[in-house]
Amino acid sequence: MRQPAHGGNLAWAAALAGCPPDAILDFSASINPLGPPNSAIAAIKSQIGNLKHYPDPNYSELRLALSHFHQLPSEWILPGNGSAELLTLIGRELAQLAATILITPAFGDYYRTLAAYNANVLECPLSLVTGHWSLFLDKGQRTKDKGLLLNNPHNPTGKLFTRDSILPYLEQFAFVVVDEAFMDFVPPNEEQSLIPVVQEYPNLVVLRSLTKFYSLPGLRLGYAIAHPDCLAKWQLWRDPWPVNTLAAVAAIAALQDTEFQQQTWAWLPPARNQLFQGLAEIPGLQPQASAANFLLVESQESTSQLQQQLLKYHQILIRDCLSFKELGDRFFRVAVREESDNQRLLTALKES
Repeated sequence: MRQPAHGGNLAWAAALAGCPPDAILDFSASINPLGPPNSAIAAIKSQIGNLKHYPDPNYSELRLALSHFHQLPSEWILPGNGSAELLTLIGRELAQLAATILITPAFGDYYRTLAAYNANVLECPLSLVTGHWSLFLDKGQRTKDKGLLLNNPHNPTGKLFTRDSILPYLEQFAFVVVDEAFMDFVPPNEEQSLIPVVQEYPNLVVLRSLTKFYSLPGLRLGYAIAHPDCLAKWQLWRDPWPVNTLAAVAAIAALQDTEFQQQTWAWLPPARNQLFQGLAEIPGLQPQASAANFLLVESQESTSQLQQQLLKYHQILIRDCLSFKELGDRFFRVAVREESDNQRLLTALKES
């Protein structure tokens, strides 16, 4: 079976480990271990009888819930079949420009969608200086005929860019896409989302995912926030009914579940710190500071070999970084899980 480019491929991991998929402890996919919320599960169960009907093609209730959540008019919101579907629409948009500046290392799906439409890609690497990643775009790359694509917090480094550090680029590029798939994990008093300024910039698109924070990746649900004219055009480009009925009702329930949100924000910082400190104490490993629910770790040894050892002897799956060509075989990424799982990983790493 071919080695996956994405995390979370339990079928591949189980085949290598020689065990059932549900026996794998998965650190490769950065999903909230506290979910899914009971409210979302209850909402799904309540709608089983409605599977005989098509979803509302306008997703009015879902868009209204998102509108209340972000304090935006609903016409500025477009739900999608996960961020992947929306990225495909964005790739078509970016391909119409002279070039797209891509902040690297970059999520593999960015390359997929840009390549699908033959977009001209100019890579702009983050710099790692004294253990800290920084964003700096050369002035020669900032022109009104180019697009800019980045994520915040950044995947795979976990770096959180300030809103103020991104705002100047909105004046310097024709089209700016900020993928905020992991911004939910940043507490409200610390988050740096560009959603509050999206109505001021018709060239700005903010992407969000509901599957990571609420632990619903199997439902596939994300949304784009952008100028209504842009979203109306994208609506014409895509297939009807991209979001299924169960995903829509689960999202509405999850958005209103403030108890689950508070629980996640209380859990993550100490759990992330526990994992960070434990990794830092293992010789040959250097974890990077992160604002998200994952940690990037630099290793003095081959991480693809380490991945296979952890699978074969401990049934633990970590995310290698071979798909990030700037990182290669000397980095791996791990999700932050609950304390007992984190400790199991640390013990296995010490023995590997």
